Amino acid sequence: MLKTLQADFRIIFDRDPAARNWLEVLFCYPGLQALIFHRVAHGLWSMGLPFFPRLISHVARFLTGIEIHPGATIGCGVFIDHGMGVVIGETAIVGNYSLIYQGVTLGGTGKEVGKRHPTLGENVVVGAGAKVLGNIQLGDSVRIGAGSVVLRDVPADCTVVGVPGRIVYRSGERVEPLEHGRLPDSEAQVIRALVDRLEALEQEIEALKTGDLPRDLQMGNLPQTEKVLAMAGAGDVSSSCRLQDRIIEEFLGGSGI
Repeated sequence: MLKTLQADFRIIFDRDPAARNWLEVLFCYPGLQALIFHRVAHGLWSMGLPFFPRLISHVARFLTGIEIHPGATIGCGVFIDHGMGVVIGETAIVGNYSLIYQGVTLGGTGKEVGKRHPTLGENVVVGAGAKVLGNIQLGDSVRIGAGSVVLRDVPADCTVVGVPGRIVYRSGERVEPLEHGRLPDSEAQVIRALVDRLEALEQEIEALKTGDLPRDLQMGNLPQTEKVLAMAGAGDVSSSCRLQDRIIEEFLGGSGI
């Protein structure tokens, strides 16, 4: 337990640029204090002692604003940054060197018994206010964007954003743990595609009303929407429409999650 606590202490200096000295970290970081309480409570819980582990957890919640059930398994080097409002359920498992921000819930989805809380791999980052619910698996080095709600398994090395959470692929680009502002916005991409489609349909209706469609486009095999886009000089219309269709389809289908 001593080595684990040392890893919990040292990781703060790596993950938090505001950490200046050991005294400040020891007395002014509720995430570290909550983990210290939890290590003791979890040890007593593992020995089968009643009441006292839950009492320690309750005291820690009162002092730090972080609620960790004594049955939860927390790896070494875990950093709970700020921590207010963090809730970690009884059967949750958090892998080594994971980073959890304030307002995060690792909870269940019902009254089922047994394993009912999520399992996080190593080096997972869960952004502020995110909810990870149910007996699901998050692979190593997964990034969960702030405010996301994750209800399904996530493979390793993926970034998840949105409600419900959707996987966003960042091919060939590294995302640092603290760079939450660089997460892509899948909702904005889909809304842009839908707006473009609506504008094309409006142009098509106006063209049909005025009879301005050229004969070659009227008699061609292209769908009407693609004809109007071709009139506007959209270039390779068919491939553009297929791209928009794929973005919308992936969004509605969960983008692989």
